Amino acid sequence: MFHATMRSAIEGARTLAQLDDLSRKIWQAHATETVADAEAQGLAETLHARRNAIREAVAPVGIPLGHVTLFPAKRLQRAPERSIAIERRRRLACSGPMPPALASRFTTGQLAVLRIVGDEMARGGACGLCIDAIAARAGVCRRLAQAAIRLAEGDGLLTIQERRHQGRKNESNVVRIISREWLQWLRRGGRSAAPALLGSIGCKSMRPTDTGDPQRQVVDTEPKKGCRQAAGDLDRSGRTRILAGRSAGRAMR
Repeated sequence: MFHATMRSAIEGARTLAQLDDLSRKIWQAHATETVADAEAQGLAETLHARRNAIREAVAPVGIPLGHVTLFPAKRLQRAPERSIAIERRRRLACSGPMPPALASRFTTGQLAVLRIVGDEMARGGACGLCIDAIAARAGVCRRLAQAAIRLAEGDGLLTIQERRHQGRKNESNVVRIISREWLQWLRRGGRSAAPALLGSIGCKSMRPTDTGDPQRQVVDTEPKKGCRQAAGDLDRSGRTRILAGRSAGRAMR
């Protein structure tokens, strides 16, 4: 009688709380020897099967099937034209986003991402753009932008501050540059501290190194003469010698 009543109650249960109450009654009856071991074991198996059926039928409230979050799925971000995105990332990478010694560690797409971060840092002191906006401006995908920022963080060039909120959508991370070399590069406007090469193009006046003994050097205080002045001096000295020769010949006569 107890076995039949409990089986019908298990089959008519609609919630897990009802099944927990029936399970408690079954094992209490087993403890008082109201039901045999085999009957109690059969009721427990029936109750377990009914519990699994109820759990499968229960759908989470407000959460679509196949999703583990209340927020809608993110759409795949793609550039309208791939050639335009490639040109954009190459132009950003070649614009000098960071010093050459640091830039040599990253690829073209990663340099384009770090260029966007550096521009936001120079403008407002930190980069608070979401990762999708950074990727769109740099002409790369979302995953590449994340990898570039994480790689720069691993090299100690910047820090990432997460802004999580329990029960609601998280805010975008705040990225700050901490590399002194990179910050100085941004203050100079992306220019190197080395002198410009344009001023060194052309002829330069070279001064040969004097290897002689400085104690035996004689300072020439006479002004240097040009080629025409030297030729005039030679002409005048020749004439003086001719006149002197003529006067000596006359004297001998």
